Amino acid sequence: MLALQVSTIYYNVIFLKRSIDIQDSVIAFLNENKAIVESKLKNGDAIKVDLLNIQAQVDIETNRKVDLQNSLQKQINLLEYTTGTAAANGRAFDFDMPVRTVGDALSEAQTNNFDFIIAKDRIKQAQDELGITKLINRPSLDLGANVGVKNNYLPNINDPRFNYNAGVSLHIPIYNGGRTKQQIKLAETSVRQNELAIESMVNNYKKDIDQALTDIESNIDRIKNTQGQIEQNRVAQELTASRFKNGVATNLDLTNASTNLQRAEFTRLQYEYQLCIAKLQLANLVGYRYW
Repeated sequence: MLALQVSTIYYNVIFLKRSIDIQDSVIAFLNENKAIVESKLKNGDAIKVDLLNIQAQVDIETNRKVDLQNSLQKQINLLEYTTGTAAANGRAFDFDMPVRTVGDALSEAQTNNFDFIIAKDRIKQAQDELGITKLINRPSLDLGANVGVKNNYLPNINDPRFNYNAGVSLHIPIYNGGRTKQQIKLAETSVRQNELAIESMVNNYKKDIDQALTDIESNIDRIKNTQGQIEQNRVAQELTASRFKNGVATNLDLTNASTNLQRAEFTRLQYEYQLCIAKLQLANLVGYRYW
């Protein structure tokens, strides 16, 4: 669980860093076109409201960057609190693990996951207690012996002499008011409760594994589908910027083009992040050792 917690924080840091990169590209694009508006304003080809509009958009995107930076610093602080280090120099969602079927993943979880290991130990302990309880009402034969030296023998009471003793005792339970039967019944109930607990755990883990595998597959497909959207919006932004420079596009057109590209890039980033987190969840469920 600790590995999942730390890994999630680490990839949160990467997500926020790359989100800030997207914001920087948006702000840079807007500032480039702001410079164009300032030039046009000097030449009388634009009005002041055009400059104010684009500056307002720059301010909006800058505030979003500040929010992201604030969230990033909180995650870095949490990482340092959890691990003792604030180092998170990665830039990619590079966690990977072999994708399994639900059956294979569940089988691996039952072997490697500590929840299952502990649950099986509980069953074994309950079974051992049941076996011991069943032996309580049986006859038992005890053998005992002691060897050593002893004084106080007359007439020389201070002289130690070799001494030994041995004995045999037979215990035959006759009647204990049904206590043994009740203890056996309680022990059998404990075994059954632990068996039912692990059956319930199997069902829950199967459900969670199935969900994690579904998330992995769906996010892989989503990432593929966003590539064309990003390319289309990037070309549209470049075309709009060129038209704006030549005076045939408005500031609103420019803002829309920038927003569309930003939204598409953020969407892909979110899918990449969700894919990484789904793989971490699957690794945690199956007990995959990556730490």
